Amino acid sequence: MARTAGLVEPASAGLLHLRVVRAERIAPHWMRVTLGGGDVGGFVPLGYDQWFRIFLPVGGDAGLDRVPAKANTLFGYLKYLRIPEGERPVMRNYSVRAYRATGPSGGPEIDVDFVLHGSGPTAGPASRWAEQAHAGESVVIIDEGLRFNPDRGVDRVVLVADETGAPAVASICSALPATASGLALIEAPTADDVLPFDAPTGVEVRWLVRGHGAKPGSSALGALAAADLPPAPLHAFIVGEQSLVAAGRRLLVNERGVSKDSVSFVGYWRIGASERASG
Repeated sequence: MARTAGLVEPASAGLLHLRVVRAERIAPHWMRVTLGGGDVGGFVPLGYDQWFRIFLPVGGDAGLDRVPAKANTLFGYLKYLRIPEGERPVMRNYSVRAYRATGPSGGPEIDVDFVLHGSGPTAGPASRWAEQAHAGESVVIIDEGLRFNPDRGVDRVVLVADETGAPAVASICSALPATASGLALIEAPTADDVLPFDAPTGVEVRWLVRGHGAKPGSSALGALAAADLPPAPLHAFIVGEQSLVAAGRRLLVNERGVSKDSVSFVGYWRIGASERASG
């Protein structure tokens, strides 16, 4: 996963064992899985685009018990790879869509939105898991902090994403100050996958429905090229397919004069890869 420097570290990077408390299909290509219970009291919400590594029990809970404490480091990842296939949990990166200190389950809750890619054997393991997730199922997460990190006092934003970055953009908008202004450009695979969310009055949220057969990220990139950007100082955040991220960053820096230090970016997946790894 490509990312910028200047990340905000989490308060704690230990393993958190959680349970599914609810799972709901919220759109044709979206499942919302709500996590709680277990160690959820140890999760420290930071807002914005807070992300984490999640370990999904495709081989049963025994594999989750074998996840090493520092699986997000090189040494820990090598230990994770020693878990036998068939038992080794699937590891993916996701964003916190929403956090509630007290939810319907009676305790803290974390909403995670999964993009569904394909169906049955054509779907990736994270998509298959999310589509079949049920209350009581166990997962493990490691908090990774924030990637969206504007300079203090900068509240003019340009947010660009395909559907895999939509949860991060929605969470950022919910955490921005009421005085924030700017533009959010979010691509959706179909009109039924547009998911409205709250944003400051001054932030224009523009959903872009991708044409059938169009390259993911192309609609968002075209809209960014044509957009009127807010005046500097601003902070831009580009997330999604790698080519959208790379081209969007070049456009902002080379053609629109935005400082490199004012652009956060992360490539969640690459066209042709077998599984999109984030959301």
